[in-house]
Amino acid sequence: MTKANPAAVLSDELLERIAARAPGYDAANAFCTEDLDELRAAGYLRLGVPVERGGAGLGLAAMTAVQRRLAEAAPATALGLGMHQVWVQAARAVSARGESFLQAVTDHAADDHLLAFGVSEPGNDAVLFDSLTTAEPDGDGGYRFTGTKVFTSLAPAWDVLSVFGKDESGPEPRLVHGFVLRSDGDVEHLDDWDTLGMRATQSRTTKLRGVHVPADRIVRTLPVGPNQDPLVFGIFASFELLVASVYVGIASRAVSLAVSAVQSRASLDGTPRSEDPDVRRAIADLRGAVDAIELQVSSLARSVDELGDLGPRWFPLLVGTKARAVDAAQHVVDEAMRVVGGGAYRAGNELARLARDVRAGQYHPSSRDSAARTIAASVLGPLA
Repeated sequence: MTKANPAAVLSDELLERIAARAPGYDAANAFCTEDLDELRAAGYLRLGVPVERGGAGLGLAAMTAVQRRLAEAAPATALGLGMHQVWVQAARAVSARGESFLQAVTDHAADDHLLAFGVSEPGNDAVLFDSLTTAEPDGDGGYRFTGTKVFTSLAPAWDVLSVFGKDESGPEPRLVHGFVLRSDGDVEHLDDWDTLGMRATQSRTTKLRGVHVPADRIVRTLPVGPNQDPLVFGIFASFELLVASVYVGIASRAVSLAVSAVQSRASLDGTPRSEDPDVRRAIADLRGAVDAIELQVSSLARSVDELGDLGPRWFPLLVGTKARAVDAAQHVVDEAMRVVGGGAYRAGNELARLARDVRAGQYHPSSRDSAARTIAASVLGPLA
C-alpha cells in the first residue's frame, strides 16, 4: 500500500470527474459509488492516518481544507464521506489527549475501511448525551443494540458503523458506544432517502435489530447527560468543524459561479455586468462572508490540533462556528442566485443544486437554536 498523498488524492483531474458525476447522482437519487471507489483508491480514507501506517497524517485543520475543496466539486460526496473523516479525526483528538480507546478507528482507516455514524435518532435532541436505543448487556462485556437511527450517511457502503445506546440494567443508566461490522448482520437500512438536497449521501433510516457488539468492540460507557469526555470532545469538535467546512466549500463555489456569470454577460448598452457597481458590491460582500467563515473554521480546527486550552469556551465556539457557517453559506448561495439572475433558477443549473444542498446544513447538529442555547448558557449561566 502506498502512502496517501493529499495532492494526488484531490488532484484537479479527479475533482473534475467527481464534479461531472454530481448532477447525475442528484438526479437519480443515487449513492456516490464511483466517487468513493476513486477516492478510496487514491488514499482519501487514510488522509488522517499516521504516516507510518500508510496515511498522510493530516490533522483537523488540514482536513477542513480538504473537505472544502471536495465540497466545491460535489457537496453531497464531501458531506457523506466526511463522516468517515469525522471518526478518523476524533481518534486523532483522543490519541493526542493521552487516550487509546479509539485505536481501532485508526486501524480500520489504515486498512481503507469506510467508517460511518449510527448516532442520530428520531425525537432525540440530546444527540450524544442520551439515547432512545436499548443497549442490553450480554454478560460478557458486550451488548445487543435495538433501536432506530436516522440520517445514517454512507448507508449503502460502510464497512464499520458506530452505534450507541442506553444500558438501564444497573443502578444508573449508562450510554454505551461500540462498532458494528457489516458482516454482523441484524442491521437494516430502509430505502427512504428522498430529500430536497444532499441526495448522494444516501443517509437512510437504520434499524438495529438486536445487533451484537462483542466486548472488544465496545469503546466507551458514559453517564447520561452533558460531559466533556475525550470521546465526546473528539466527535463533537471533528463533526462540527468538518461539517462546517463542507458549507464553506458550497459558499465558495457559489461565489465562483456568480463571478463567472457576471464576467460573461453584458447589459443592453454593452457594459459588462462585472462593471456594474451594485454587482461589484454584491460580489465583494459574498466573498467577504466566505472569508470570514473559512477563517473561523480553520482557526478553531488549528486549536484542536494544537491542544488549545479553551476550557468552557470550547463547546460554545464549536456550535457557534458551525451554525454561522451554515447560515452564511445559505445567504451566499441565495445572493449568488440573485446576482446571476433567472438562469440560476433552472433545475439543471449548478447554483440551483447548491441552493438545495445548502439547506441541509440547518438539520445537522448543532442547530441554530441549540447553538444559541449553548452560547447563552456560557455567558448567562444555565437555566434554573
